[in-house]
Amino acid sequence: MPGKYVSDSYQITPGKRILIAGGGGFIGSHLSKRLMEEDKYYTVVADWADNIYYDVDTYCSEFHKFDLRDQFLSDLATEGCEEVFDLAADMGGMGFIESNHSLILQNSLRINLNLLASAVKHGVKLFFFSSSACVYPDFKQHGIDGDGGEIFTPNLKEEDAWPADVRSNAYGFEKLVAEEACKWAAHDSTVLEVRVARFHNIFGPMGTWKGGREKAPAAFCRKVLCNETTFPMWGDGLQTRSFLIVDECVEGVIRLMRSTCSEPTNIGSDHLISMNDMATMIMEFEGRTLEREHIPGPQGVRGRNSDNTNIKEWLGWAPTPGAEALREGLRRTYTWIKEKLELELSEGIDNRADYSGSVIFQGKADDDGETVRSGKV
Repeated sequence: MPGKYVSDSYQITPGKRILIAGGGGFIGSHLSKRLMEEDKYYTVVADWADNIYYDVDTYCSEFHKFDLRDQFLSDLATEGCEEVFDLAADMGGMGFIESNHSLILQNSLRINLNLLASAVKHGVKLFFFSSSACVYPDFKQHGIDGDGGEIFTPNLKEEDAWPADVRSNAYGFEKLVAEEACKWAAHDSTVLEVRVARFHNIFGPMGTWKGGREKAPAAFCRKVLCNETTFPMWGDGLQTRSFLIVDECVEGVIRLMRSTCSEPTNIGSDHLISMNDMATMIMEFEGRTLEREHIPGPQGVRGRNSDNTNIKEWLGWAPTPGAEALREGLRRTYTWIKEKLELELSEGIDNRADYSGSVIFQGKADDDGETVRSGKV
């Protein structure tokens, strides 16, 4: 299927200067590395923190340790770039999101509005914004129907975002506001075009796996590796999500940017799994059997899944469906985290007791985006 918005006119131009804001982070670094290696673009990364897993020259052409909450630095990073990929945000997993609403809203909104203003100022032609499935209405994700009380998970289509109802988390609210800012910036400009992707739980190697900002797949892998008898889990484990390996996320972003699709577009797997079943899947990698310990903690919405109907029609492509794709991605993530743990042990560092649970961070970000830990759960 060719795809409704697939463009034949997009030309890959080696040496094209592009900005990847937030490129020191997980998705941004994978994206920059691929664009630099495969398309030979000149990738400029601007981030308030260094990437701790890649050497700079292996994933980008130029790195600037910039706090993009500063409009001057945003302008400086954007100048001379034909395209901007905005993946910059103050974010993490549910433990971080549920404990830092104000911090997330203020920091991320400043960054995203600054980058849009810089793009308009410098005549950027194409602007990508990394939104999130968290923009979808709370009332569509509560997981209980109104009649029999059965648990269900809706497949969320792009048009479901409106009428808006994002009262449960400032992260999703900020993303929706920034989506609108992108739309109207393009509307008012004679030059700028925008592309918006709504990510659904991206995971994989070379990402955060400890410390409080990690997401469920990495946290689950770490807990399986660091516990002997029990597996602590927030909630009853019946919460449901879909998860997408980072390589396919990057593929989706690139295809979206090379299309003519200006509509917000889901980029996520449509394979649903409960937290209980994901824990079991990870335990099976090395034949481990841990008793689940269901404890109080942040859980987010009850259920969420990506509806990939539109991306198939619009781009003629969608992420690989099915449980096997998730299993393979989790296995890769598990193996990578295991290597990191073994490296620490070889250096005489044994943090397995600290890594056996989850940490909630809360506080004001400093110049490097770090936060103050409030406690372990």
